[in-house]
Amino acid sequence: MRAPFLTAALAAFVAGPALAQDLKPVSAFDAIADPAARSAVLFEEAGKVIEHPRCLNCHPVGDTPMQGDDMHAHQPPVVRGDADMGAPGMMCTTCHGPANVAIVAQAEGLGSIPGNPAWHLAPLSMGWVGKSLGDICTQLKDPARNGGRDLDEIVEHMAHDDLVGWGWDPGKGRTPAPGTQAEFGELIQAWVDTGAHCPQ
Repeated sequence: MRAPFLTAALAAFVAGPALAQDLKPVSAFDAIADPAARSAVLFEEAGKVIEHPRCLNCHPVGDTPMQGDDMHAHQPPVVRGDADMGAPGMMCTTCHGPANVAIVAQAEGLGSIPGNPAWHLAPLSMGWVGKSLGDICTQLKDPARNGGRDLDEIVEHMAHDDLVGWGWDPGKGRTPAPGTQAEFGELIQAWVDTGAHCPQ
């Protein structure tokens, strides 16, 4: 059953250009002379990843993760828990191991159970679902909400974090995030280098 907060508008948002599979390189934006304008457009391009279901599903604004390209409520029903890793007795790692696991008898079109050694939800302060890309950008830059990270640490997280990297190797039955993690990291680095301006 789909979560009640997954409205038709949100479903349309998810089905839109966020499922694009290519990222433009940083050089594609060299012609934009104004650094602030270039910065905002670079973040918009990186937003193809940030707004993709591979990211949004684990960045809910509530206590329930989502799954699938259509971002339906997690099945079986689970909750965030106190440490963003599930409730006692039903931790994320109860089902999610250190690597993706193929499902032999496929059910409901799924081909694998996703896995990563650090599998967990993003903190509630970093909930993104239903927010504009500009709001996500502002949130991402705020150390009070982003886990105390400065901009260099944000670049490091986006470009090299293994759990973030799972989005490009999500297992059978899931659409990978657009581009590559390296390309995404380059866009985030260029966004920071041009002043980390947010789209309006």
